Amino acid sequence: ALPIWVTRSVGLALLFLLLSGQADAQEWKPALPGYQYTFPRDHGQHPEHKIEWWYYTGNVATAEGRRFGYQLTFFRIGATPTPANASPWALRDVWMAHFAVSDLMADKYHHADRLNRAGPGLAGAAEQRVWNEDWQVLLSADGQMTLQAKNHGFALNLSLMPGKPVVIHGRDGISQKGASAGNASHYYSHTRMLTQGRLTLNDQVYEVSGESWMDHEFGTSFLEKGTQGWDWFSAQLSDGSELMIFQLRGGSAGSNAGTLILPSGQVIPLGSDLFSLVPEEVWKSPTGASYPIRWKIEIPTQGISLECRAAMKNQEFQAEATPGLGYWEGAVDYTGVTKNKKITGKGYLEMTGYSGQSMSTWFGSGQ
Repeated sequence: ALPIWVTRSVGLALLFLLLSGQADAQEWKPALPGYQYTFPRDHGQHPEHKIEWWYYTGNVATAEGRRFGYQLTFFRIGATPTPANASPWALRDVWMAHFAVSDLMADKYHHADRLNRAGPGLAGAAEQRVWNEDWQVLLSADGQMTLQAKNHGFALNLSLMPGKPVVIHGRDGISQKGASAGNASHYYSHTRMLTQGRLTLNDQVYEVSGESWMDHEFGTSFLEKGTQGWDWFSAQLSDGSELMIFQLRGGSAGSNAGTLILPSGQVIPLGSDLFSLVPEEVWKSPTGASYPIRWKIEIPTQGISLECRAAMKNQEFQAEATPGLGYWEGAVDYTGVTKNKKITGKGYLEMTGYSGQSMSTWFGSGQ
């Protein structure tokens, strides 16, 4: 077997070949209306689509109240639907993984990333497991998801159980990301997963509990050409409701959307005309990027007015395996009102395209 560093180096070179558009002529299935979700099948991979990711974020704390945020993400980006040979080392997909822990009390952000091909079991996804080397999610028949990851100086081992039924975002089986047909994803979430387990930082083990959010998206082209990036918000609110909202920036974006999940479990799709997002405070990172870390969210038809504020300023992820891929992803707090009643909450905020290449370079059609 080739050393891991060799497979990563080759994979990185081929990833940049892919991003340059030279692999775009291959046939991949777009995300189109009418998709019917089936579980647990859809927890696994969808190799007919070019782009796929499994996203876990959460806020957890010790019994004494020491709070942490975490992110564990697995990406699959198709290079060619049919490799030229049947070798296990032949590159069909590039597999990335990102892992981060925000130590909010210590104001420290820990992060790491990996890049692989599937190879002979190096990375992959199935109904029961998603993995990149020894970073993995194990999925049980009862709905439990076990997250395991470790890097130099930090690690997690968490058990997640769904607190509500799965939520399908968008309309008619797709979450539209642009004006063009197929610039969309199939997108579902577990919006409030009861979480418990262990975090390890610098050999100190913390028993933690809290709540997590799981996203799974798959499609072939997510963004219109020229889309610089997106701002994505998740909120688990104190009245038992959850909220997901995203906006696309640049190009012919304009396909902002969201989903409100009521305490009863009722799902309310939100078009871009039903909410507003206004940045109110900007933090400049050491890399030179300027990220809005405080936002005003208004959903007038639902009587919701929220302020979203970063729980810690520096939660900027700079990928080492894929230079040029940088973004802000971190724990946030919410305060505000819903139907004239005070409300609080916790969640996660992701802001991409504020540095490096535009996100349409990574996740667009290339057209």
